[in-house]
Amino acid sequence: MSKTTGDKSKPPPPSSVSRATPLSQFLLLAFIFFIVVLYFIDFSWYLSRVVQNHEHNDTNQNISAPEKRREKLPFAIGEGNNGCDLFSGRWIRDYDRPLYEEWECPYLEPQTTCLEHGRPEKDYQFWRWQPDGCSIPSFNATLMLEGLRGKRMMFVGDSLNRGQFTSLLCLLQRIIPEHARSMENSGSLTVFTAKDYNATIEFYWAPFLVESNADNPLKHRVSDRIIRNGSVHKHGQHWTGADILVFNSYIWWISGLRILLQGSFEDEVKEIADITREDAYHIAMKSLVKWIDTNVDPEKTRVFFMSMSPTHQRSYKWGGDQYGNCYNETSMIEDPTFFGAKKSLMQVITEELSKSTVPITLINITQLSSPRKDAHTSIYKKQWVPLTEKQLADPQSYADCIHWCLPGIQDIWNELLFSKLFYP
Repeated sequence: MSKTTGDKSKPPPPSSVSRATPLSQFLLLAFIFFIVVLYFIDFSWYLSRVVQNHEHNDTNQNISAPEKRREKLPFAIGEGNNGCDLFSGRWIRDYDRPLYEEWECPYLEPQTTCLEHGRPEKDYQFWRWQPDGCSIPSFNATLMLEGLRGKRMMFVGDSLNRGQFTSLLCLLQRIIPEHARSMENSGSLTVFTAKDYNATIEFYWAPFLVESNADNPLKHRVSDRIIRNGSVHKHGQHWTGADILVFNSYIWWISGLRILLQGSFEDEVKEIADITREDAYHIAMKSLVKWIDTNVDPEKTRVFFMSMSPTHQRSYKWGGDQYGNCYNETSMIEDPTFFGAKKSLMQVITEELSKSTVPITLINITQLSSPRKDAHTSIYKKQWVPLTEKQLADPQSYADCIHWCLPGIQDIWNELLFSKLFYP
């Protein structure tokens, strides 16, 4: 509410009252006028609180993410479109895209450079997400870097979160001179530094968020996936002090899971039990929320969680070939109800994150990304092991329908993240 000048509670001079009016009548009128003004001020204050609470409740009912509101969130420079759901909309053609070219970003990994690895067309790059009731603010690299001045931004999760981390570096690096930026790797941690801004953007490998037998960033291809109960602090100690935290964890939960109940992975005798995907996910999300509530100062740090990145490994799920997948797909799925991830895990996310006492903003990328069967790396990526003759004869058999080409859809995810960071 804007401030007004002047003393509104001071009554005007009683010009209508004659000097001949008895003093007692004058005092009585003054007293009545004072009570009216006092009552009006008190009622105005009460009315403003009712209106504010009503608006707050209405806004919360329209929030799709389990984010608790604060008067002023860190990094916010303006307000978003009130009541507009950024995650409900449509894909529209935009030939001003991509926002950068594949060849000009030195931080792209061979897992994402589809054109370099022979993809014959780049139609997947010319799409922009358009929410139904508003527009996403244009990504502003200068504003992003100024907001990060003297700060740490950290992505925590799996290779899909690493892809989003890489996408952000590509969106920013064009305005940073080569001598003023650097990249260092140390175990699970990768750190990009924008030297002139004294800012770092970091990625920390933790595919389950809690400790697991897949925590080695170079040797994590395990079929028997095991998480350790109550172990988020092993990784969490490396997240402490970050000013912006962006978490994700999904694709590693899809196959069978077991849980280490007692002891460590180094013990000869381990107490391990089978566990359902949903129960295991509950454990991890509860542990994450507990860590956030204990270690994050909501006055200085923003916390985000990226929802599940959809996969397109079975064409029959969207009405396609019974044995097909994303290989050779160059158009989107037309069915608006198709959901390319486990809905049960989305329910776990919204349920557990909403219990946090620290605001956590859910970036709901799942539904808007689900039509994009055209945007995966498919066969157009570096193959980490030599392909067999049988695979070469059937490219569909080794198509990667999990990861995404860059530039591409993960740039959109970062535009949504940018919007929620600066215009919440």
